[in-house]
Amino acid sequence: MIGGFFGTLIGLERAVALAARWPYLAPLCSGLAVLLLIWLPAGIAGVWLMALAALWMSLACAWVWRRQRVAHHATLAAGALAWLLGNIVWALGGTLVAAVPLWTTFLILTIAGERLELSRFVPTPARARRLFFGIVVLLLGSAFAAVFLDDALRVYALSLLLLAAWLLRYDIARRTIHSAGLTRYMALCLLSGYFWLGFSALLGLAGALVTGSLLRDAALHALLLGFVFAMVFGHAPVIVPALTRHKMRWHRGFYLPLLILHATLLLRVLTACGGDFVWRQWAALGNAAALSLFMLMVLESLLAAARAANVKRR
Repeated sequence: MIGGFFGTLIGLERAVALAARWPYLAPLCSGLAVLLLIWLPAGIAGVWLMALAALWMSLACAWVWRRQRVAHHATLAAGALAWLLGNIVWALGGTLVAAVPLWTTFLILTIAGERLELSRFVPTPARARRLFFGIVVLLLGSAFAAVFLDDALRVYALSLLLLAAWLLRYDIARRTIHSAGLTRYMALCLLSGYFWLGFSALLGLAGALVTGSLLRDAALHALLLGFVFAMVFGHAPVIVPALTRHKMRWHRGFYLPLLILHATLLLRVLTACGGDFVWRQWAALGNAAALSLFMLMVLESLLAAARAANVKRR
């Protein structure tokens, strides 16, 4: 999911933004890697191809940073580096569990970098930007250290908590939540995602990120569903049209999958704490239903916008 879906999606987004052909090698490699891993799950070729995708994306991000040395480009490059390091750990025979903090850091820093870019429209103190840089270093360093030391996972959780607090304090969503329509929807997605990021961090500080913890499922899904997919829901109305070159017609119905996602995730977390496996299964099905409904609504809105454009041309 992280490498095959998000790696390919983020790679495509980067390639479109750079308006050049060579960055497309990253999403091409990650897409092919998924096919190889499905066809030959025990083979190493797909793993190294995924590492190549991460390397190429890291080079693309570094190239952009060299051209424009600003904080959000550096953050995006750090995220790509985390993906590369996680894939190298995997390719060299490390366990998937050992690579998880680096893989999640890839997604977290990618999101944080994009939000930092938008924070240019809101006056941010210089010390706040220095604090952000320190959090990024702590996050990346603790994710790498966690490959070797379980104790580093608590430092990793602390960095997540600091990042959640920083985003809640300085992100532009604090202001746009008072708007209406799509702008308000996006802000609600973002702020709810920051809540889940902080919640996952608190569980991590209690030891939930360590392998074998009964709360590991709750901590990881609060992070990957509550935070990451809330960001996907919020950014899709902007990213999807940029990738497809077709307008996406947003409507209030998009609140429904967001509500289902958060409600079923809350049930999943509560049942994980209580040890009720049956209800946790139902919650997981609800998570899947929320994601499926969202994807269907995105597809429907694209088709509706295309039909409206065809009618207008006639």
